[in-house]
Amino acid sequence: MKRRLFLSTVAALHMAFLVPAMPAFAQDAKPLAGQNLTVLLPPWVTLPKEMTEKFTAKTGINLDMQTLGWDEIRTKIVTSMVANTAPASATEIDWSWVGQFGAAGWYQPLDGILDPAVLADLPTSKIFTYDGKLIAVPYNNDFRVMIYNKAHLDKAGIAAAPKTPDELLAAAKAIKDAKIAEFPIGLPLSATEGSATAWYLLTKAFGGELFDDKFEPLFVSPDSAGYKAMAFEIEALKAGLIDPAATGLKDVEIQELFKSGKISFDVAGWAGNLAVYTDASKSQVSADAKAALMPSVTGKSRTFGLPGALGIPTSAENKDAAVAFINWMLEPETAIADYTLLGNLPTRLSVLKQLNDDGKLKEGDVLLEQAGLVEPLFAQGTPGWYPEFSSAVASALNQAAKGQISVDDAVKQIAAEAKAAQQ
Repeated sequence: MKRRLFLSTVAALHMAFLVPAMPAFAQDAKPLAGQNLTVLLPPWVTLPKEMTEKFTAKTGINLDMQTLGWDEIRTKIVTSMVANTAPASATEIDWSWVGQFGAAGWYQPLDGILDPAVLADLPTSKIFTYDGKLIAVPYNNDFRVMIYNKAHLDKAGIAAAPKTPDELLAAAKAIKDAKIAEFPIGLPLSATEGSATAWYLLTKAFGGELFDDKFEPLFVSPDSAGYKAMAFEIEALKAGLIDPAATGLKDVEIQELFKSGKISFDVAGWAGNLAVYTDASKSQVSADAKAALMPSVTGKSRTFGLPGALGIPTSAENKDAAVAFINWMLEPETAIADYTLLGNLPTRLSVLKQLNDDGKLKEGDVLLEQAGLVEPLFAQGTPGWYPEFSSAVASALNQAAKGQISVDDAVKQIAAEAKAAQQ
């Protein structure tokens, strides 16, 4: 009887169905021990040694963590999969890649691998479903919220965080005039994805959408939200409220500026980053970093989710080890450590609630309120041509920020490239 139980447990582990209540002797068996697992993740998921050692101690799997920039990861995945090789056994899959990677059939369906109770605890998993199949599992609950330096506002005599884009400009001007921060507004304007997503967020702040239900562009007219959002960024730049160097900065570099106290507003702030911003060992503004709902012209804050997930390329080696890693990343202990040490907000609702109940979710009340207002960027689902669209946005915005083209020309350029990508 014990032998049958042992064999069934080992078989379940081989399928990576890792249930926390698994008998201790099954864990000790470590049927995947000795396997080598390569994982490719972005810089904000550079797991510290104390975490990776726990994974190896639990599973016996030798873990090779590889780190690349977000844009570089996508390039490596595309290049490798076109050549019919795997970039790693488990990789980052961004919400924005689902349409393209799903259509190409590059990732292993993960349906039936997760504990159904865990899957039910992951509401953003539906974002990673393509043609009815789950191709990745979300581990990083990234949505945007405005993060600000309260000490800067207090010194400038500003009583409350801005609630509208106009109030944000006025507050930034007051802070600059008082010589508290030379460039109060932090927004990336380089030709990168982080710049594009900030523009999408501001489009919602101005009360609009990027496309209609037929994917016709809605941002070309001067009275549209998308047009106003880009004009807002260029106006703030010309007014000296955004550092001119932002044309060469990525979103992660904006975060470093906030931690050093050089900017007052991380406008498109990552919700999980509050754990880092409020950590005195990692931030110079730990006592002053606060969160506020995203400003809006409508009176109702809006934001959208950009979760990160883990997937397994179809050509990957050691797929069982890769699934074991995915399950481990979702365990409450791992998710809490990932948040505490790196600022990656957990995707499981039960873990978020646990953190808030324990008083460990920084600015928890604001984050939970903003989380309740999260929308998808595309109500119809992320289209397969999104990467081309995003690249067009990043390029045109960067050109406008450098004064090479006007806002009018930039939005028309984006619209033309979006239509071309749909052909």
